[in-house]
Amino acid sequence: MTQASSLVARSLSEFLDAAAVAVPRVLSGIVFLALAYVTVSVVLAVVRRSIDRLYVDDRELIGDLLVTVVAVFLWFGVALTFLKVVGMGEIAASLGTAVGFIALGVSYALSEMIEDTVAGIYLLKDPDFNVGYRVEAKGVTGTVAAIELRKTRIDTDGGDRIVMANREIEPRWTHDVPEVETGSGND
Repeated sequence: MTQASSLVARSLSEFLDAAAVAVPRVLSGIVFLALAYVTVSVVLAVVRRSIDRLYVDDRELIGDLLVTVVAVFLWFGVALTFLKVVGMGEIAASLGTAVGFIALGVSYALSEMIEDTVAGIYLLKDPDFNVGYRVEAKGVTGTVAAIELRKTRIDTDGGDRIVMANREIEPRWTHDVPEVETGSGND
């Protein structure tokens, strides 16, 4: 046997040994992805139904946000687990750590927007703060025209529309409750 044929035989042998190890991992990965797809779909459907009961009508934006956040976390977990199943656990650990640091940096950079969004969720859920109500917040008195996740729009008595960040409104605001007319009942 020549040196070239020996090299080809050894390379072919190593390739077949590597394939014998890789094929079961790839098949396990495919089975895992199929099961993960079904599981994630079921979990997201349950989450969607549960959230739809809580947030109806004009508040469905909150539900969409929550379902998206849950979906991102689930699929990221599936991706990391898939890497582990196919034998790339070190890459999964490195990727998880890197994404954690990136998420920390992004959350710090977007902290005011996140604060507005959380305050917006509280305002949208509050039964005393709705479109059409008269409120006073940060020295502005008027009628709530729109409540969004990050901003609230208030129409003042002077005809101006003021747009305020929800983080400025949520900590301290007052609701003008109209006085209820009371009759003596002796008419």
